[in-house]
Amino acid sequence: MLDVTRLSVAYGQSEVLHSLSFATDKAEIVAVMGRNGMGKTTMMKSLMGILPSRSGSIRLEGTELGGLESHERVAHGLAFVPQGRMIFPTLTVEENIRTGMVVRKKSRIPDEIFALFPVLYDMRHRRGGNLSGGQQQQLAIARALVADPKVLLLDEPTEGIQPSIIKDMARVLKEIRSMMSLTIVVSEQVLSFAMDVADRFLVMENGEFVYEDVAENVDETKIAGFLSV
Repeated sequence: MLDVTRLSVAYGQSEVLHSLSFATDKAEIVAVMGRNGMGKTTMMKSLMGILPSRSGSIRLEGTELGGLESHERVAHGLAFVPQGRMIFPTLTVEENIRTGMVVRKKSRIPDEIFALFPVLYDMRHRRGGNLSGGQQQQLAIARALVADPKVLLLDEPTEGIQPSIIKDMARVLKEIRSMMSLTIVVSEQVLSFAMDVADRFLVMENGEFVYEDVAENVDETKIAGFLSV
């Protein structure tokens, strides 16, 4: 589905991602773990075309995305929920969701979006800035889903979310995967959330992958060691 080969990204002369390679299967959830500053967000922004890559290949179902603008990558089936959610606080919930529909030129929000996130239906006329952190995260995911993506990139989705809501988020992501046959790549620091949701784990340290395994074989203690300060 998503095939990344030898991806390198630099800020000026300083290379921060060093020849990253990984591939995902259809309807697979991959967790990219690592502490702050290890390169997770840089990788996500590079995959989405927000940051240019120095070298490497990003292919989605065989189509090369490198060199394309972000909106062109969305049109090819890549969607991104950034760290901090970045919803439009003065727009209503419904208006926020509709901003994600521009690429697909839909006229109405699909029923399954509100089925996944019933709280957004109840609050569809409320301004996005008046929602809680967890509700804003649901809104940001809903906005990404209406573009009918094949691969969804989630950057630190549990940041600023109450622990009681994090369990619900894991459940919803698995529902989304099943309902839409969607591949999800999620960058995360909360190991318990990743264990609830991921099929496979990649751990990033200083811009490189230093550990990889499938969920049933994963060494939680080893991952936790990479996450500790």
